[in-house]
Amino acid sequence: MTTTTRSAAKKQEAPSNSARPAGEAEPGSKHKTEPEEHTKPPSSKRIKKEEKGSKSENKKQQEQENSSEEEAKKPSRKESESSTSAVQPQGHADTPSSILEKGIIYFFFRGRVNVDEPSSVSDIARTHIVLRPIEHDAELQTGKGAGDDEGGGGGVTIGDAGNARLLLIPKKKLPQSGRERWVGFVEKAGASFKQLREEFLAASGEYETKTAGTRHTPAATPVAEGVYAITSTGRTSHLAYLLTLPGELGEVQRELGLKKRGSFIVSTKNPEYPGPANARLPKGPEFPKEILEEFRSLRWVPTQPKHLDYVNAQFLLVGESSGTEKALEPQKEDQEKGKVEPAEELEKLEEEDEKRMKALADDDAARIYADLQARADKYPKLQTTF
Repeated sequence: MTTTTRSAAKKQEAPSNSARPAGEAEPGSKHKTEPEEHTKPPSSKRIKKEEKGSKSENKKQQEQENSSEEEAKKPSRKESESSTSAVQPQGHADTPSSILEKGIIYFFFRGRVNVDEPSSVSDIARTHIVLRPIEHDAELQTGKGAGDDEGGGGGVTIGDAGNARLLLIPKKKLPQSGRERWVGFVEKAGASFKQLREEFLAASGEYETKTAGTRHTPAATPVAEGVYAITSTGRTSHLAYLLTLPGELGEVQRELGLKKRGSFIVSTKNPEYPGPANARLPKGPEFPKEILEEFRSLRWVPTQPKHLDYVNAQFLLVGESSGTEKALEPQKEDQEKGKVEPAEELEKLEEEDEKRMKALADDDAARIYADLQARADKYPKLQTTF
């Protein structure tokens, strides 16, 4: 009588060219296995579950493929911007390296609570600066632009790249000399124009108080537009600007400390140190490790554009009575490389901006709002007199 071992029986029963049975454990497994003919068929519930899972996986895979195709069709930010806005990359190839960033600048103020039409600078609660950066080598062009969200004229707008910054200076006016030093902070970073319309330009809804009754915060009022550059002159950074609008500065612009050509020394505060008692924020900026390391043990460092990409980053604005002379001083390295002077670069950008803005609308307020993709009839006019 021949004795057959269990392993031999298995070998004889399993087809030599077939895959391992689904119910069989891998070699070395401690689980008990059964010959193929005794394997229990899967239950109907299990079959339905597996079918459902398979369909779900197929659907997910198809959605991912569709998503990838859609992403491939979308133009890059540069491609999109160059085709729908006045910003044309590679137009100014000789931009000096001392210009760390350049772009369009807008100045606004917001009146005190319940004061929709300020009659003097004392009716102003705070000032705001909106920065819209463009590429380092870009130029501004005029011509027919793409349609925008709320409004626009016959020219071409700056376009919404989703990279606008809203800076808040909790003062009635801007610093004008070295004796005036205001601490401000980044209220919004990486903002779209839609976000600025809804969360900044518009007035707040009415609210009730126990002592003063119904109150509201007025809408932001535009006072100027132009071009700007954040520059480095070695150990110091500057925020320089040339105004395009209004063509002639009025009482409001002068009272706020604006000039046709102006600049500020600008420094960024180390969030590891407490700020002045009257300028402390409940939460600091979420700087990455590499930026924090750049501060070392210093309380303030020359501002880099990347610092302003973080909400609640605090900065110090110091007035420069000399105008843009120091801010746009040529640097030796750029001169050796044959780069244009910073002043010439900013002047060229301002000339381009002036032509562009004239083509957008018939009045200054409408031009600014068209550029920000907003309807001028919904917001206050550009104010030049109290």
